[in-house]
Amino acid sequence: MRDAVIVDAVRTAVGKRNGSLSKLHSASLSAHVLKALAERMGLNPALVDDVIWGCAAPVGMQTGCIGRSAVLAAGWPESVPGVTLDRQCGSSQQAVHFAAAGVISGQYDVAVAGGVEIMSAVPPSLTYLDGKYGEPHGPDVWKRYNDIRFHQGMGAQLIADEYGISRSEMDQHGLDSHARAARAIDEGRFKGQIAPITVTDAEGNERVFDTDEGVRRGSTLEKLAALKPAYKEDGAITAGNASQISDGTGALLITTSEFARTQGWTPIARIHTAVVVGTDPVTMLKGPVPATAKALKKAGLTIDDIDVFEINEAFASVSLAWLRETGADYAKMNPNGGAMALGHPIGGSGARIMTTLVHHMRDNNIRYGLQSMCEGGGMANATVLELL
Repeated sequence: MRDAVIVDAVRTAVGKRNGSLSKLHSASLSAHVLKALAERMGLNPALVDDVIWGCAAPVGMQTGCIGRSAVLAAGWPESVPGVTLDRQCGSSQQAVHFAAAGVISGQYDVAVAGGVEIMSAVPPSLTYLDGKYGEPHGPDVWKRYNDIRFHQGMGAQLIADEYGISRSEMDQHGLDSHARAARAIDEGRFKGQIAPITVTDAEGNERVFDTDEGVRRGSTLEKLAALKPAYKEDGAITAGNASQISDGTGALLITTSEFARTQGWTPIARIHTAVVVGTDPVTMLKGPVPATAKALKKAGLTIDDIDVFEINEAFASVSLAWLRETGADYAKMNPNGGAMALGHPIGGSGARIMTTLVHHMRDNNIRYGLQSMCEGGGMANATVLELL
C-alpha cells in the first residue's frame, strides 16, 4: 500500500509587517524555498508532478495562480505545474493534505506542498473585514446567520467569553510564546529549517535574513496590560495576545517511502492522518477542537499518545480554549513559540508550522506530533505526523 512521507521541509524566517521580506514579490519568495528544497535534497525538479501552493489573500501580486508563478520564478522546467488553493489560514496545511492524497492514490509520485503570504502588500480591506472590495459571503449567508457579520477578532473575543479566559491568562500565553520562540532562536533550533535569503534594506544595502523578526524580548504582564483592546472597548483581545501580520513562505517535499528509496532520500515523517472540519462561522475559530478529536479518532490514538502539538496561535483565546477542551499538556503545545511571537503569514503559516513540527520531532525523537489551525469561515485542518 502506498503511503505519504515528508522527505524535507524548509521555510524562510518570518518577516514583520513592512519588515525584511515586505518588498519582495510573492513568486520570488516562494521560488526561494522551492530552490532551497531542491538543493538540500538533490531533487531534480523535473520529477515533481505538482506544486500545490496555499495563499489566503490571492490579490494583487498574489493573483494569477501564484503556485505556477513560483515554479517559473524558481527556474524549474515548464513541464512542472502549479496550483493555488485557499482554505484561509490553513491553506498550506491543506496543500500538504492534497499532496499526501495525491501520492497515496498514485496520481503523483512526487509533490511539493507549501504556501506564501506577503501580508505587507495586502491592503487591510482585502482581508474582507469591511467589504470595501466586494462582499465575500452574500445575502443568503447573512440571512442564515441573522445578518451577523463574521469577524475573526470578534470571534476570538466570543471564545474568550465562552470559556471564561481572562485577559491576564491570554497575556501570559503571549509572553510565553515570545519567551519560547526567543529560547528556540538562541539555542539554534530553527537553523536547520530556515533557508537564509538576501534582502535589500531601504538604503540599498544587502544583508542575509535568517532569523524570525517578530519575537519581542523583555516584555512583561504590566506592559501587555497597558495595551488597548483591539476589537471591543471592554474586550480582552489586544496586539499582545494575538498573532502578528507577517510575511513568509515554506515548502515540504512529499512522496512515497518506495519512491524515496529510489532517490536515496531518508524521510523525516509519515503523514499518518489528515482531516478537515467545519464549525460555526460566527465564533469562527473553534475548529481545532473538533478537528483534533476527529484526527485522533481516525488515527486510533489518544491525546496522551501525542508528545508535541502545534496549535496555531491566531489569538491566545483559540489555543487556550483548545487546551481546556483537550486536556493537553501546556508544555507540549507550541514548545518553540507560536504565531503570537513568530508571526502568521496566513497562506504560508501551515507550511511554516509543519516545517517547525517535523524538525522538532526529529530533533527530539518524538514519535507522534499533531498540528491544527483555525480558519476563516469556520473550518480547521488537523494532521497527525509519525516520525520515521
